[in-house]
Amino acid sequence: MTAAVVVAAGSGQRFGGAVAKQFLPLNGRTVLECALQPFVDSAAIGQIVLVVAADQLQHPIVEELKQRFELTVVAGGATRAESALAGVRAVEEAIPTVLVHDAARPWLTTALIERVAAATAEHGAAVPTLPVADTVKSLHDNGTVDETLDRSKLGLAQTPQGGRREAMIDALQQALARGETATDEAAALEWAGHTVIAVEGEASNRKLTTRDDWKESSMDLRVGNGFDIHRVDASRPLVLGGVHFEGEAGLEGHSDADVVLHAAMDAVLGAAGQGDIGQWFPPSDDQWKGADSWQLSRRVLEIVREQGFSIVNLDLMVLAEKPKIGPRLEAMKQRIAEAFEIGIDRVGLKATTLETLGALGRHEGIACQAVVLLRRD
Repeated sequence: MTAAVVVAAGSGQRFGGAVAKQFLPLNGRTVLECALQPFVDSAAIGQIVLVVAADQLQHPIVEELKQRFELTVVAGGATRAESALAGVRAVEEAIPTVLVHDAARPWLTTALIERVAAATAEHGAAVPTLPVADTVKSLHDNGTVDETLDRSKLGLAQTPQGGRREAMIDALQQALARGETATDEAAALEWAGHTVIAVEGEASNRKLTTRDDWKESSMDLRVGNGFDIHRVDASRPLVLGGVHFEGEAGLEGHSDADVVLHAAMDAVLGAAGQGDIGQWFPPSDDQWKGADSWQLSRRVLEIVREQGFSIVNLDLMVLAEKPKIGPRLEAMKQRIAEAFEIGIDRVGLKATTLETLGALGRHEGIACQAVVLLRRD
């Protein structure tokens, strides 16, 4: 049995952004949850210690994961070595070996965990590595090439890295006392005189270092569709896509009955898993009586942004015998684009008649279909 220490206490200066990278969404979960889950699933792991920055100990995501995964949570230090040492010290004394993992590597597998754990138990210390595919040059300070290194003797280190608990504590303490910068636990163990065995790493076990790494890896796309239909009511003004059609018969509804924006809102909410406009703006609530659907669309945009989504594009089809949409098409697209804060080139808007067939063909109502693509940022 071994323990896992997952280090998530870094400042993420190279990554940038207002949200620490371990708390960013990644395919429906957070980066931190993705990094922890394989340890939770592994039969080799008897305790999981999560190391976070001191000011993140009460972070809602940390609190939720602590309860759900039964984690031991401790505050890290100013450096990677200090944070790793804090985590290893929190491991129960009865557990002889420990694996230290970087939370910025959220794609590890239980197979890798168990491979490193087995090698650590057998040899005392282990590090997963990948072969170096490119030719590697050693350079002088002035930029000239010193020599070409034998890449068959080189390996790219990954985490988790394993060692005996007491040896890991001693090695990290020694490195910190000497002021040496241990960029990983294997280096500290090597400097302390321990033999570290290399085991096969995984190409998929890559690290999130920059925001571009995350954007490329967290492409969470959602498609939503919406449909709305309203009866014609000649006593009311007609509003379609946020544009007033003067002199045209309007539509019956609790709000301004903008059938175009209603369909768009339903598509956007549905794609984000946030219900529909009937849930957010129920017709039974008088505060929405006569409401401006353009303003409601702005609120829908806020709702999906709170879930981490942005709108990639929106495509709409108006089904109506009249009025003629063509003369107001660009104005409608502009208003729709403004409501959802996307470029006008990302709004598709078409209209078709029903060839006098059915209720819509008799101009008893107007309908609209919408399709949207959302991306979780």
